Amino acid sequence: MIAGIRLKVCGLTSLVDAEAADAVGADYLGFILYPQSPRHITLAQFVAMAARLPPGRRPVAVMVEPSAEELAPVAAAGFVAVQIHFREETPLAHLEAWSERVGSDRLWLAPKLPPGREPQPAWLPLARTFVVDTFHAAGFGGSGQTGDWAAFPRLRVAHPDHHWILAGGLKPENIATAVRQTGARWVDVNSGVESAPGVKDAARLRAFGAALRAAATAQP
Repeated sequence: MIAGIRLKVCGLTSLVDAEAADAVGADYLGFILYPQSPRHITLAQFVAMAARLPPGRRPVAVMVEPSAEELAPVAAAGFVAVQIHFREETPLAHLEAWSERVGSDRLWLAPKLPPGREPQPAWLPLARTFVVDTFHAAGFGGSGQTGDWAAFPRLRVAHPDHHWILAGGLKPENIATAVRQTGARWVDVNSGVESAPGVKDAARLRAFGAALRAAATAQP
């Protein structure tokens, strides 16, 4: 945690990068198990790294609309949470199945919502944590573009019993503005601290941590 704000560094592909994320105070380490992502790792690769991850840091699996067969081994692999990206039109029964398998406390839902759309009321009981990411028509996250920051505080105020994670296009140069405009207490960074897809830049990670600390301590 950095000055009261929880940080997830996502798209990790190596122990070196996991240690760099830990060094700046990341609470959560995100591992993308979606084969179409340039930051994809296999479940076997994660398992091989798991025992050597920095102590106390919490690994999060990131998936896209997994089937029951795909989700089962991931849910049992030692992740503290499973973050699932999905389309708005995904049948509710699928979300219910994910929640039942993972548990509402461990499930992080990341709906792919066009600007102006908010999570459906029926989704809210299924997960305690929601990731508010930038809408990207051609994919699921990882666009490097910022989203609708104005909508974020409305969600936090309307649903204070849920955790709301700000994601999408965050980087050292804009995290202070993002925190100031949204009041986010959980943030998720990925491409904004990379030198190449799946390769974290230690200097940019440090800059992000410093900017986040400065922004958080400046908050009233």
